Amino acid sequence: MEPIDIVGKTKEDASLPKATMTKIIKEMLPPDVRVARDTQDLLIECCVEFINLISSESNEVCGREDRRTIAPEHVLKALEVLGFGEYIEEVYAAYEQHKLETMDTVRGVKCTNGAEMTEEEALAEQQRMFAEARARMNGGVAVGGVVAKQPQVGVEVEVEPNLEAADS
Repeated sequence: MEPIDIVGKTKEDASLPKATMTKIIKEMLPPDVRVARDTQDLLIECCVEFINLISSESNEVCGREDRRTIAPEHVLKALEVLGFGEYIEEVYAAYEQHKLETMDTVRGVKCTNGAEMTEEEALAEQQRMFAEARARMNGGVAVGGVVAKQPQVGVEVEVEPNLEAADS
């Protein structure tokens, strides 16, 4: 039987995207250096183990503070506890840069029910709501994206012939 970690998945289930990791590995090395596929896999496994180690220690730091959500401060403290103190300044700078970069972008929109929507879903929802509002304004009702005219009860409409069109 496979060893199970905290979240109920086997160690083999936890991985990082190979294409992304391969790209990172290649970017970190000089262009004339090649990396064997086995070596790439080993580096990816090392990264997964490192993330597991930092996550686990961050969780313990968080628990000692009687918190239920791991915050960036817990990760920084975990790095220190595990002997990676020399990386704290660089990690914190990367975190600050990440905050600045994501501040302007729309990563997701919260709905009233708490579910997250992608940017495309939010745009589609916005367009649907605009169509419904336009339809209501014009006396119609939008049903599933199709606008149907509402019958106006008790209002008779008399159509007058267009005399200008008949004269020409």
